[in-house]
Amino acid sequence: MTEPRVAPDWYESAGVRGGPRRMLEEDREAGLTVFPEHLVPHLHHEGLAGAGADIRRALLTQHFYQYMLFTSHLETKVVNRGAALVAHGETDVELGPDARLDALKIYSDEAYHALFSLDVVQQVEKATAVPVLPYDFGPRMARLDRTGRVFLPDHGTLAHILQVVAFETVVTRMLARIPRDETVFRVVREVVGDHVRDEVHHHAYFARYFKELWASLTPATRVKVACSMPHFVNDCLRPDIAPVRAALLSVGMPAERAEEVLRDCYREEVLTAGVRDAGRHTLRLCESVGAFDIPEAREQLQLLGLAD
Repeated sequence: MTEPRVAPDWYESAGVRGGPRRMLEEDREAGLTVFPEHLVPHLHHEGLAGAGADIRRALLTQHFYQYMLFTSHLETKVVNRGAALVAHGETDVELGPDARLDALKIYSDEAYHALFSLDVVQQVEKATAVPVLPYDFGPRMARLDRTGRVFLPDHGTLAHILQVVAFETVVTRMLARIPRDETVFRVVREVVGDHVRDEVHHHAYFARYFKELWASLTPATRVKVACSMPHFVNDCLRPDIAPVRAALLSVGMPAERAEEVLRDCYREEVLTAGVRDAGRHTLRLCESVGAFDIPEAREQLQLLGLAD
């Protein structure tokens, strides 16, 4: 068996090992924005056409906060829960000591990603004086846990691992674009770039891990896993609307107008297309092992609108 591995030079190259703390220096950020405006759908709604620069800046900053806080919660509450199971050998795949140690290296990486995400949020809050709104990761966790209960009621540990596979193998265009966007704060570009460099290795590790996991499963369990994966991908990638609503209300938008903006900018067909695009690598990974040759799994894929 070819075991999943991370980069052999991890002790030298991982961000947590040798990367500098990224600091916001206001003179370097003059004329730049904290986040790409084109990645925030509601900023382009006609309902905000007359909004002043301060309101637009506040909404953009809140979207940045939401993105970074999502990352911090995700890494600590979902990814590291699964990485710890792999590292301690508490899964259905028997791994050698090197691969298990690599899982703990990933655990360390992800904890560092959570740390620098929160760090840069606090730096931006201080520099911009835009207060961070409360962020609730609970609805996301509830969706993930519900999928686990529905499709893998007797395999709680396996559900946790599959959640990690989903999150670590999706490829969002947002993560790839931000480091190259010269209109964005340099500190944000640097932090996201640090994240991207580590995630390339994590993606490869968990893609290979999933293949080894699939090979170890009984036919009956394969059906359950195959049916769950489209839902885990959907749970992973579908945006939370509640934080957007809170941001719109925080700048004084009437509730009725805020709901209109949300309906127009976050239509179901748009959200589904986004999930299908960002989840394409994970879905292809499932296809590569024959998961979607199982009729029940294909049905779930079509039910969610994720089939080609």
